Amino acid sequence: MNPRNQSFVVTLLLIIAAVAMVVMAIQRESGSQESLTINEVARDIKAGKVARVVIEDTDTLRVIYTDGDVDGVEAFKETDATLVEQLQALGVTADQLSPENVSIEVKPPSQWAGIVSGALYILPVLFMAGVLWFIFRQAQGSNNAAMSFGKSRARMFSGEHPTVTFQDVAGVEESKQELAEVVEFLKEPQKFIQLGARIPKGVLLVGPPGTGKTLLAKAVSGEAGVPFFSISGSEFVEMFVGVGASRVRDLFDQAKRHSPCIVFVDEIDAVGRQRGAGLGGSHDEREQTLNQMLVEMDGFDTDTNIIIIAATNRPDILDPALLRPGRFDRRVTLDRPDMKGREAILKVHVKGKPLDPTVDLASLARGTPGFVGADLENLVNEAAILAARRNKKSIGQQDMEEAIERVVMGPERKSRLISDEEKRIIAYHEAGHAVVMNAIPEADPVQKITIVGRGQAGGLTWYRPEDDRILTSRKKMIASLAGLLGGRVAEELVFDDITSGASNDIERVTQVARMMVTRMGMSNEMGLMTYGQKEELIFLGREISEQRDYSEAVAEKIDSEVRRLVDDSYKLTKKLLTKYRDRLDAVAQKLLEVETLTREEFEAIFPPPVVKKSGTPQVIGMGA
Repeated sequence: MNPRNQSFVVTLLLIIAAVAMVVMAIQRESGSQESLTINEVARDIKAGKVARVVIEDTDTLRVIYTDGDVDGVEAFKETDATLVEQLQALGVTADQLSPENVSIEVKPPSQWAGIVSGALYILPVLFMAGVLWFIFRQAQGSNNAAMSFGKSRARMFSGEHPTVTFQDVAGVEESKQELAEVVEFLKEPQKFIQLGARIPKGVLLVGPPGTGKTLLAKAVSGEAGVPFFSISGSEFVEMFVGVGASRVRDLFDQAKRHSPCIVFVDEIDAVGRQRGAGLGGSHDEREQTLNQMLVEMDGFDTDTNIIIIAATNRPDILDPALLRPGRFDRRVTLDRPDMKGREAILKVHVKGKPLDPTVDLASLARGTPGFVGADLENLVNEAAILAARRNKKSIGQQDMEEAIERVVMGPERKSRLISDEEKRIIAYHEAGHAVVMNAIPEADPVQKITIVGRGQAGGLTWYRPEDDRILTSRKKMIASLAGLLGGRVAEELVFDDITSGASNDIERVTQVARMMVTRMGMSNEMGLMTYGQKEELIFLGREISEQRDYSEAVAEKIDSEVRRLVDDSYKLTKKLLTKYRDRLDAVAQKLLEVETLTREEFEAIFPPPVVKKSGTPQVIGMGA
């Protein structure tokens, strides 16, 4: 009998038992309302009203009256004496009890009567036992089983019908090569064993969110064709003590039964944080879970073909014992993809979607520096939504470019009403950013200027590099400072007043300048030193405090040098905007007319005085 039919039968029996108990209770209650006491029976016998008394049970009587119903009335006597003794004690004489007056009969006991009588006592017990059994079975069948807290919640995939392979992963070729060796070992172990090589016991995937760590682990499972156990690090620890360690044991027991196999633990930092760092003591449930995981990965009984793949974006907080060779032998870093990687990822995500022939994926890849795989997947999805909103049959280049802006800066807010004076201020603010960036050789080329609000910004100036760069020069950072101050300086020059629109620009200027002085050694006054050691308490969040390892005098010098950098950038910005004031007015006037300028339209008004160099992408927004 399958579990569903079994549950149905049990439920039906419980309902029948409950109905029977209710019927018997009603009958007992109705019977007790019409029953007589032994005193009333004695009174009626002395009055000559009783024709016959039938003793049905030890204490139960059936009294039939001379002028009453044939079935008679139920009565009860005391247990410790016979009926005659009790009646005589109540004043009934021997003559009145003679057969001529009252016939006293004893009814032979029925077989079914004993069974029914016993059932009256057994049925409630059976009913309660059935209810408890039913609840127990229901709890066992659910995921939150009351009796299965210690069971692992890992989901197993057989690997016979893979949904993701290495062909579905792009932009991380080096990482794929590292994991391809793991797949090859699972497929052809003798090739490595005969050379004395051993399989890596663990592979740690490290990288920023969205770079494809989980996707790559799924691809390994699909390529290897072996059982694949997937579980999240947070699924080990519960509110009950010892559950996490029990689940780890159960997970590895399942894995050993299906060896060779792969166990994937996503977000392992949930249980793998460094031990002894808790504020409530060094021995807690999470540490027990981690200790059990350490033993299972490299203990006495680990001679099995089980490969652990774990993913995290916080390798700095993991316990050192977890990272040593013998546990996680290999660390695979998934960094943000370069331009070629982004183009390959876009090709994967546009597969199967109707693309217009004008779509240039290389141009889109060049215009999305810093995007990870998840961002690019979201970009293609947003472009498809925009195309559908416009009732188009295919996704065009314009849809893709607008999707980039939506992902980076948010949707346009064209419905927002602003006064003509505020619109003019925003136009000059954004024109100030663009003119300064266009006039400095080290700055990136301006790609787009708009006074249509997006997100929290009233207007935006978007500039991006021609290609990817890893290093940032001091001149490039000075150019960035000047570009950020362009909006505030333009307001001063044109309106002889300033607004709150530059608050975010000033915050970013201060942050960049302080980093140049205290972290990058880009100040001649402060020299090649790092000032301030950042402390990170693992359970209180990152960078909650900074240890000042310098004196108050040095702190004054740092503040003075930061101010000097900002002031020098301000002077440079004012000099450039004063020199190109006519171009500033022309760009602002054009923005008031058309609201948005592309790179070609902007450079038609103000051709770059110098050849541009590459750098890091930036978006400057008024009031962002």
